[in-house]
Amino acid sequence: MNETKNIMIVGVGGQGTLLASRILGNVLIGQGYDVKMSEVHGMSQRGGSVVTYVRFGKKVYSPFVDQGEADYILAFERLEAARWISYLKNGGTLIINDRRISPMPVITGAMSYPEDIVDKLRSKGARIIASDALSLAIEAGSAKSVNVVMIGILSALADFPEEVWQKALTEYVKPRFLDLNQKAFSLGREYAKNTL
Repeated sequence: MNETKNIMIVGVGGQGTLLASRILGNVLIGQGYDVKMSEVHGMSQRGGSVVTYVRFGKKVYSPFVDQGEADYILAFERLEAARWISYLKNGGTLIINDRRISPMPVITGAMSYPEDIVDKLRSKGARIIASDALSLAIEAGSAKSVNVVMIGILSALADFPEEVWQKALTEYVKPRFLDLNQKAFSLGREYAKNTL
């Protein structure tokens, strides 16, 4: 593959976007790609936006993704999907955790949370895989494993063997949480396979 591919992982502080990007980067490097990653935190400790850019190919020169260039966007929350949709390229795929996490302006009453976000994004022609990743994470054993459920969904769309993803999990997840996260990954992967 000579073409550079672009993936964005977007969410709010505390959702584990960084771990998800590290697992993804490990898989890509293991497959022989040049990988560049960059993280942008917007008041992440206070529930602000967090975005990670992951670019891979034969040779990658910059870690940043411009608008209209992302092949995949993993959105860990609905509003973040709407916020970053302009970065998705034509024919790209938006993977959404169809859950609401209210930002501070909504919590304080200064704004209202937009309705029907996923339907509105679909009406723009984006290819969308929407899942209740939180329910799958809880089924796996912890609400905190939403990020690994989302990586599991992405893995079903990528042309890499499942064992390389599992190996990356063992390298980045603490041993006492490994079984739980392997289950979360498998539930996400199965969800995607049954949806596609």
